[in-house]
Amino acid sequence: MIRPALIAWRDVTEKLLALARETADDSRDGTIAGIEGYLDDRDKLQPHIAGPFTVEEKAFGKELVAMEADVQKQLALFTKLIRMDITEAQAKKDTMKNYVNPYSNVARDGTFYDTKQ
Repeated sequence: MIRPALIAWRDVTEKLLALARETADDSRDGTIAGIEGYLDDRDKLQPHIAGPFTVEEKAFGKELVAMEADVQKQLALFTKLIRMDITEAQAKKDTMKNYVNPYSNVARDGTFYDTKQ
């Protein structure tokens, strides 16, 4: 028999994976809040998962470890997408600033070097 905490862990992990695969830009804030909620739920379940484990639980645990690798990969991909969007937004902001004031980055020290003398 498998402990209810392990089954609940698997269910929360499946929900977390489904949510991490959702990459729509318009609902990103909700997705991030959902991911944080599922990660908190998993943190609460973790103390209830402790040895000794039965043979059936060990086999179930191997499946959970494989799912955990997929969770890590999906969350890293999601984080990478967010970072790319932030970088793109910053580049657009800098481009717009340079368009509005093209001479903002020019050195204005007022010196002139006469190389003829």
